[in-house]
Amino acid sequence: MILAKVIGTLVSTQKNKYLTSHKHLIVRSIDLDLSFNSNKDIIALDFVDAGVGDIVIVTQEGDAAQQVLGHRKAPVHSIIVAVVDKLDVES
Repeated sequence: MILAKVIGTLVSTQKNKYLTSHKHLIVRSIDLDLSFNSNKDIIALDFVDAGVGDIVIVTQEGDAAQQVLGHRKAPVHSIIVAVVDKLDVES
């Protein structure tokens, strides 16, 4: 799992038939100080009603995606599984 920030939305007029009812968001991984630690964007399915600017937890496993979706038919690797309300880090 990774900590990430939602930086955009993805709109597609054509999708795999198993993905038509799901929202796609663009996220980028962040460090615990909330700074970006990569310039690589990730497309993730949203299951928690996240939005642009939200800090989220993303799972990047095919098995986890299959469990959340309830089937193995969709080509999914990354899923947003939580919106982070608060982050406390002791130094």
